Amino acid sequence: MKFINYLESIAGIEVFPLISLTLFFSFFVVLTIWVLKVDKKRIMEMKNIPMNESNESKQ
Repeated sequence: MKFINYLESIAGIEVFPLISLTLFFSFFVVLTIWVLKVDKKRIMEMKNIPMNESNESKQ
């Protein structure tokens, strides 16, 4: 028996790809909205985090 036959025998299997697509799309929509709304100062703070941590550990 081939793999496709196993999938065809599962009742309601067609809903899982739709759920996955919806979750994937929703994540990136929310991420895009957050990026557009976030304060530019916050972006600069996050950009400098690696530099700040290395400077603090040397002192």
